[in-house]
Amino acid sequence: MSSYLITCTPAHGHVVPLLQIARHLLAQGHDVSFLTSSRYAERVEAAGARFLPLPAEADVDLDDADGAFPERVGLTGPAALRFDMSTLFVRPGAAQLAAVRAEIDARPVDAILTEPLFVGGALLQLLPASERPPVVVLGIFPLGARSKDTAPFGLGVTPMPGPFGRLRNAALRMVAERAIFGGVQKEADDMARREVGRDLGGFVLDWAGRADAYVQFTVPEFEYPRPDLPASVTFAGPLPPLASEAPVPDWWADLDGSRPVVHVTQGTIANSDFGQLVLPTITALAASDVLVVVSTGGRPVDALTGRLPDNVRVAEYLPYDRLLPLVDVLVTNGGYGGVQQALAHGIPLVVAGQTEDKVEVCARVGWSGAGVNLRTSTAAPAKVASAVERVLSDPSFRTNAERIGASMASADAWRSLDDVLRGLGEHPKLPRRSARH
Repeated sequence: MSSYLITCTPAHGHVVPLLQIARHLLAQGHDVSFLTSSRYAERVEAAGARFLPLPAEADVDLDDADGAFPERVGLTGPAALRFDMSTLFVRPGAAQLAAVRAEIDARPVDAILTEPLFVGGALLQLLPASERPPVVVLGIFPLGARSKDTAPFGLGVTPMPGPFGRLRNAALRMVAERAIFGGVQKEADDMARREVGRDLGGFVLDWAGRADAYVQFTVPEFEYPRPDLPASVTFAGPLPPLASEAPVPDWWADLDGSRPVVHVTQGTIANSDFGQLVLPTITALAASDVLVVVSTGGRPVDALTGRLPDNVRVAEYLPYDRLLPLVDVLVTNGGYGGVQQALAHGIPLVVAGQTEDKVEVCARVGWSGAGVNLRTSTAAPAKVASAVERVLSDPSFRTNAERIGASMASADAWRSLDDVLRGLGEHPKLPRRSARH
């Protein structure tokens, strides 16, 4: 059996899927350590992994970034992107790398399993292969591998075929790397030179494509075609859904198939302002012959103030394994896991998210034909109503969602991951060392 170190930035949406991977590896008999924020220590230990705390300099509260960095409040567009990349992800990189180095100096590690925003992983993979374990990227949000046939990651720009598309992509890449993120790239390269003696070797948002292996947890049908895709990339299919422990609400019997079901959610983190999507959807569909099912993502139900229309049902949490087979349309802000769960059930979508990786998730929904991308984070009720009506009336959306879902059904994420990890045997291993005392 092997010894793996999983490294993760301190964000709920990153920790949860990586804990699922940790549990799988532990069930296979492997030794697993998990490096992340102390806020997640109990969850890591409950999963059975050995918890390692990030140093204070890297323990950034990404779940409440505005609270941790009040100067972030009010930033939009390129300014917000630059702030997040620099402050939340690049600057913690040196402390992340120090923590990883301390662990691999102290005990044998066969591979580092990380996610693309853990910049310490980008720094580690710059070292000669003989001086470190293999670095395996776990693709828990859309694929960020650089390609001449795709626009830079983070812009939410879909592919344009042919030579004009490649010219457009090259121009956008120049703007992104030199203008929008030029200062962030310099900061990352300067840090890399200080820590490992060389620059990153490419754009900071592309580093995962240069890792030893990149396991992307989706299917090719939900990714942009890339003829120049790095050989290191493996499409594994989505992570298997977890059985939900949430009880069904007392209105569950209303989901009897007598009218279409539209489920709306803003997830469990980006749900502080229901005015972005939940309330506009409720307003949009108040007079329609559909049942609107709302999940507040853990917020109290009474956070939806005022009298709700008769066709609305609300719960803090809902058991997705039982709900999704009954849903006709999902309206969401574009969380990667939730979108893929819907597609696995052949459910078409209406998406509205322009922050973090959500802009890329939503772009792929629209590009794939599996739903309508509203291209906003705050949706107007009229736009939501029109999009839901379009998805319900045009069968092509469900056909495309079912096409992607069929590919997902034939994938085996665990087998693919295990095959990649077994294939690391040819990689020069870090020499085994005795633990320090």
